[in-house]
Amino acid sequence: ADSRLVEAINLSVQEASLTGESQPVEKDTVALDSADLPLADLPLGDRRNMVYMGTAVTYGRGTAVVAETGMQTELGRIAELIQSVDSDQTPLQKRMDEVGKVLLVGAVIVMIIAFVVGLLSGDPLDIVLLNAVAIAVAVVPEGLPAVVTIALALGAQRMLRRNALIRRLPAVETLGSVTTICSDKTGTLTENKMRVQVVDVAGHNTDMQTLIEHRLIDVINANGSAHNYDKAHALLMAGNMLCNDAVIEEDPNNSDRFVSIGDPTEGALVVAATRYGLNKEHMDAIFNRVGEVPFSSERKRMTTAHLLQNQVMMASPEDSYIMRVLGANTHHYIAISKGAADSLLDVCTHAWIEGEITELDDALRGRIEKANNDMAQNGLRVLGTAYRHMDVLPENWKHETVEHDMIFIGMVGIIDPPRPEVKAAVAICRAAGIRPVMITGDHPLTALNIAKQLDIAQEGDRVITGQELNRMSMEDLEAVVELVPVFARVSPEHKLNIVQALQNKGHIAAMTGDGVNDAPALKRSDIGVAMGITGTAVSKEAADMVIVDDNFTTIVSAVEEGRTIYDNVRRFIKYLLASNTGELIVLLLTQLIGGMSLPLTTLQILWMNLITDGIPALALGVEQAEPGSMKRAPYAPNESMFGRGLGRHILLVGAVLGASGLALGYWAWSNNIEAANGALAWNTMVFMFLTLAQMGHALALRSHRESLFTIGLRGNRLLIGAVILTVILQLMAIYLPFFNNLFQTNPLTLGQLAICLVLSTIVFWAVELEKLLIRRGILS
Repeated sequence: ADSRLVEAINLSVQEASLTGESQPVEKDTVALDSADLPLADLPLGDRRNMVYMGTAVTYGRGTAVVAETGMQTELGRIAELIQSVDSDQTPLQKRMDEVGKVLLVGAVIVMIIAFVVGLLSGDPLDIVLLNAVAIAVAVVPEGLPAVVTIALALGAQRMLRRNALIRRLPAVETLGSVTTICSDKTGTLTENKMRVQVVDVAGHNTDMQTLIEHRLIDVINANGSAHNYDKAHALLMAGNMLCNDAVIEEDPNNSDRFVSIGDPTEGALVVAATRYGLNKEHMDAIFNRVGEVPFSSERKRMTTAHLLQNQVMMASPEDSYIMRVLGANTHHYIAISKGAADSLLDVCTHAWIEGEITELDDALRGRIEKANNDMAQNGLRVLGTAYRHMDVLPENWKHETVEHDMIFIGMVGIIDPPRPEVKAAVAICRAAGIRPVMITGDHPLTALNIAKQLDIAQEGDRVITGQELNRMSMEDLEAVVELVPVFARVSPEHKLNIVQALQNKGHIAAMTGDGVNDAPALKRSDIGVAMGITGTAVSKEAADMVIVDDNFTTIVSAVEEGRTIYDNVRRFIKYLLASNTGELIVLLLTQLIGGMSLPLTTLQILWMNLITDGIPALALGVEQAEPGSMKRAPYAPNESMFGRGLGRHILLVGAVLGASGLALGYWAWSNNIEAANGALAWNTMVFMFLTLAQMGHALALRSHRESLFTIGLRGNRLLIGAVILTVILQLMAIYLPFFNNLFQTNPLTLGQLAICLVLSTIVFWAVELEKLLIRRGILS
């Protein structure tokens, strides 16, 4: 059920499955109705007096009154959205439909022409019908559906090796057509691990990486007694480690990294202090916790008290140094508070500034508040730390008796950092003409900051929030959707509308997500991409592809693979249809020459299509990526399969193949060329020529524009093997007696075989000439 809170004591709820926000949300009971902002327009992540079905309590307790159940809950609304979304055909399915229609119309027209020509030639009706069927067989590439399916399956295998699991086979190619990638932020673009990025102490702002590179032991060894800035850093790190309930362990997969157990924010503080050179186990043993005031959402801070006079043997120079910094020689106890900086300032009277402890006046308070606001404006979550010494412990552990007259040490800025490899992947996307868009339930400032770091957004770019989307019509959204790189604080309906707007503008949109809230948009997008590690079962079920490692870079790799697959599909469609067009020309025109019969029988045509349309076409389907495939814009989503010269290639090569075969057949027929057994050889020579010419065609098609002499033969050993196997099978069909009887062939002399071989290279040279003209810009 969805419920309205009536009591909330330090209550935090993890709502990532609904909102996509990585941090637990602190809940309260304050009414949210506002004249300026209706409750219906308030994003889910900001409805702090509500708890929702499908979310998990991470801290505290509360009491709530059920408001909605079943399909009326937010989770139920998402289920309705999923049911209402219908998936369209993929671009490849639409293009293959187009190819099928063209082949159907072409086959019918050719059969009619063949039938009429046969009747006009005076042939018997049974012969006319047989010839028409034979020509129809030559038109239709029987192996095309199988080759396309196998090429997609092999592509899916290659994608899996690159951590992309394909759930729906037609989606394999769709990625290559993508023009926009809509990506979630948390876990996909970022590491989904909170980290300290900036440390601000004593009016001095330092990058955390700098502190890690100058660890505490290095400071001690260099200075003996460290500079006051270093003391402040050590005091801040020690305070954050002691006033903390997280547990830290070494990462089993990487000895140089640490993993925390507990609240993600507290874990980030402990990891930062550990990388600075402190040891939590030693610290907890030396500075025993003797009391605490737990965190509350009203105070926005927590406080712990620690014994400073514990006689535990020092384990390292760092421990000894921290003892002196914390004042163990002069005081019995120390109270450490951490929480929101503005909250801490309310209980502080002094602060570290310019390396000294100074009274907290208005100017110093303003300086700290400015540093706090600057970090928040950069999308960081800011936590401050303060302390006070105590000679005796309070009788009542209440915040009034502990949290007063404190000394403000400094602040840390925490963020879920972007994955280091994503920025390069975004650059590849842009070079490939693909626009990355961030769609997240997180805070707008945080989202924009991460987007800028990854070059998804530039300075001055606009962020649209869920509140703004609520006030937009679909037409308004379509007007800006191609310009806005970041959408923040969005709901499931918003994600669905963004994808719909992109599609309405003619884009092929990929959508990534991991939560239940992402499922409707995943299903509606041209290709939905779910996260394998953090993804929910609902999101994976709605998606077409699952990213095994939750990494945006994997999506980019899959895009490259998708483009390769589409190029390969076009490659073997070129091969099959051009070859079949050549066969068709030979079969049709021989009927117009008086006295000549069809050079090929129906069985010969089926055999030739079996050995030439099968293995060689399949080998073309595993060709490697074209050079520069990720440095060009994606092809138009509405592009015809016969566009960009494919139709021209089919007609050109088909004409060359057909004319050459016809010329060879006419020469051999008119001169009564005899085979080795004394029978007429012209039929068998045409049969052999058409097969050899198609092998030359296949070799030339290894690239759509680069010469075979440039790319060589080694890149596709399967194709070389397919060509050799096809030639061997064809030689068997001509020279073995069994096949002579079956296919009505006659063994050729070596001279006749050589003529077929030399003449068949004309097709190869024609394709190489076409590619030369393409490289020089004469043809497109």
